[in-house]
Amino acid sequence: MDNRIKAFVVDDSGFVIASVKKKLASDPEIDVVGSAQNGREAIEKIRTLKPDVITLDVVMPEMDGLAVLEQIMAWQPTPVVMLSALTSEGAETTIKALELGAVDFFLKPSILRPTGTEETGDTLIEKVKRAARSKLRPFDFTPKTDVSASANIMEKSQHGTANCKFPVICIGSSTGGPRALMEIIPALPKDFPAAILMVQHMPPIFTKSLAERLGHASHINVIEASDGSTIEPGKALLAPGSFHMVVQSGGTRVSLNQEPTVHGVRPAIDVTMNSAVKVYGDNLLGVILTGMGSDGTVGAAHIKEAGGKIIAEDESTCAVFGMPQVVIKAGYADKVLPVDKIAQELIQIYCGNRQPALRS
Repeated sequence: MDNRIKAFVVDDSGFVIASVKKKLASDPEIDVVGSAQNGREAIEKIRTLKPDVITLDVVMPEMDGLAVLEQIMAWQPTPVVMLSALTSEGAETTIKALELGAVDFFLKPSILRPTGTEETGDTLIEKVKRAARSKLRPFDFTPKTDVSASANIMEKSQHGTANCKFPVICIGSSTGGPRALMEIIPALPKDFPAAILMVQHMPPIFTKSLAERLGHASHINVIEASDGSTIEPGKALLAPGSFHMVVQSGGTRVSLNQEPTVHGVRPAIDVTMNSAVKVYGDNLLGVILTGMGSDGTVGAAHIKEAGGKIIAEDESTCAVFGMPQVVIKAGYADKVLPVDKIAQELIQIYCGNRQPALRS
């Protein structure tokens, strides 16, 4: 019995199709079962071939990548890896695709011009394999929490340092993260009394588009961080691609740096958490969402040592149960929740009449 991953390649460029097929076919675990150069052709062939994973171009004639993706997710949900150009337009469309259900994306220049890029053809193979193992689930962008009414805000915690009395939340995510963040951040009320620091494993341009998308959909202020950005209640900072985000000693601003990668990524949530815990102590809460690898585990350990709390995403809603799994197995998670329950938990903690215990 052939247990190889059946891959299908969609791109309007014959050269790109040939390049992607050649790279994927070089792996003995992948069988490229077909390809298409426009959206309508892709839909017809996918219906018949029923591949395990699809690589999908963002911009195509007749039917663009988003339209194809919507149809796939509607009638034959299949893991999809988007092939994206390294442009602002390509980044914006790719973020929309991730919200619609695409598992991951790959920078097209990396397959065409492998030098000078962070990704390689081998990265594409890894992403296709990871996508084939990922979980797909129905998704409704309707906020799960009533954010129209102002909640009774609890008294600000007196823990932490003298320089920062408001609570702070550090959120880390990787594969599947944009979709998870889109479930959590827009569900928070505009008077949310905590500051949020977010790290999503993503290259430059894409983090900017993600911050803008989250900002448009949210009641709180969401921006891509810059050097010196202020940390404030009701504001979420997203670390820019290729930069670690560090909390400055006063606890009211962040700084950015390009020090070596951690776990092979930059930004890394471990870096942000490790700097934050030194400033906020037990006034810090960490949230580890879907993603490959172990980023966030060291940071979670330090937060726990300082008396802070950790929430990890439950396996049932993770696209890839990597980062949360390691945190849970290490015993650092105070609560394990499906992603659609995390915003509700944060609101209960920070906007209720009392601060409930996080322990299960």
